Amino acid sequence: MSANSRLTIAAHALAWIGLYQRQGHPVATSEQIADSANTNPVVIRRLLGELRAAGLVESHRGAGAGWTLTRELAQITLLEVYDAVDTGPLFALHRGTPNQGCVVGHGIQPAMTNIYAGVEETVREELRKTTLEDVLQAVLAAR
Repeated sequence: MSANSRLTIAAHALAWIGLYQRQGHPVATSEQIADSANTNPVVIRRLLGELRAAGLVESHRGAGAGWTLTRELAQITLLEVYDAVDTGPLFALHRGTPNQGCVVGHGIQPAMTNIYAGVEETVREELRKTTLEDVLQAVLAAR
């Protein structure tokens, strides 16, 4: 199983745009952000498209094309970013139906569904409490 890095890359992109804007730059390009994240600009553009749909960034075309934040970093929570780029649940059940004739097979999905619901609410609450300003400050402190 591989971990999903979409939230991390989206938070990276938004924190980078916020810092870049603070340095006096009006817009950031997907190429600049991709260089920081060490990924392909297409990956960044796709994520930024989802973040734009969620109202977190705006794109500007023509001369001076690029991306800007719609709000300050302190006003954007990681939960908003998560909801914009990760639409699925944190955990999934079996792809197929387990053996219903087996006591464990019969009860595993309801049991895990209840556990996962609690875990997901805990994660969502932590993401709700954390802003992108918190993320950027932690990044800058790690220098």
